[in-house]
Amino acid sequence: MANFDLIVIGASAGGVGSLQRLVEHVPAEFPAAILVALHLPDGVRSMLPEILERAGNLPAAHPVSGDPITPGRIFIAPAGFHLTVHQDHMVVTRGAREHGLRPAIDPLFRSAALAYGPRVIGVVLSGLLDDGTIGLREIKRAGGVAIVQDPRDTEWPSMPQSALNHVRVDYSVPATQIGTLLQQLVMARPRSGTAMSNDDNKDVSEELRELTMHRDERQHPGEPSPYSCPECGGVLWELKDGELMRFRCRVGHAYTSETLTREQATTVEHALWTALRALEEQAAVRRRMADRARRKGLNLSADRYQEHAGELDRQAQQIRNLVLAGVGTAEEVEEPASEKP
Repeated sequence: MANFDLIVIGASAGGVGSLQRLVEHVPAEFPAAILVALHLPDGVRSMLPEILERAGNLPAAHPVSGDPITPGRIFIAPAGFHLTVHQDHMVVTRGAREHGLRPAIDPLFRSAALAYGPRVIGVVLSGLLDDGTIGLREIKRAGGVAIVQDPRDTEWPSMPQSALNHVRVDYSVPATQIGTLLQQLVMARPRSGTAMSNDDNKDVSEELRELTMHRDERQHPGEPSPYSCPECGGVLWELKDGELMRFRCRVGHAYTSETLTREQATTVEHALWTALRALEEQAAVRRRMADRARRKGLNLSADRYQEHAGELDRQAQQIRNLVLAGVGTAEEVEEPASEKP
């Protein structure tokens, strides 16, 4: 009898190679299901099922809502959709983005912790920022096992390093060793899972249900913050979870402090470009008005329009200088566009 029923894996930048090295060492008779969330932009046709089938020994596919969680198979979140777990089946949905991402890793991990408790293993692989950290904490709280790719084993160590910083991880090993480790854990002697101590267990349970679409709209865990959601403009609710700062708006967009900062920076940059465009367009209109007035012999009006256009040009140049100086630019480098499996 298998010791664990479900393996959930999260990956981002550099994650395709890590996943290939992982599945290479998972045997064909593997008695647990593997669910994967890899960051992908909307509209991308993912070839990850074919890539992982060629690299390993298990069949892989994109699931649809209602598909059963079948042992010995790999299921991968489709681009533009969250993959979550509900009892013995999967739910695929275009729910609210988390950390500006869909699919995101945390919804998969949290729902797995809620549905499978101590019979789930969470794995965080290569990637940027900190998606997966919150979900891995919930897996540990539920009594499951936490595995993290050794940050020295990837050029994109932020995600595994964040998990190591905030979660009591059970194993941190190179990707090539994770497949063998999973086989050993799944077939080991039965263990008694012990959940992490949690002083705010009620709040965590309510939040899990809300974020995995078991929500009571009358209740909001946490306290309202002074910040607005970068995506929809709604009030962000601040959730206390040890050293981690987390935020979520009414409709479900969720952020950690790092991802909120990144999304805010993107919003600022967009606003600056919008302001620059508007000022330059206004200046262009004023110059045309000056030309028309001058052709009609209205020199005083023409001079006034031209002066106004010059002032708008100066304001536009100030905005352009801010953009070129990097104001509003996110500190983290974006994932390479070339890695689109």
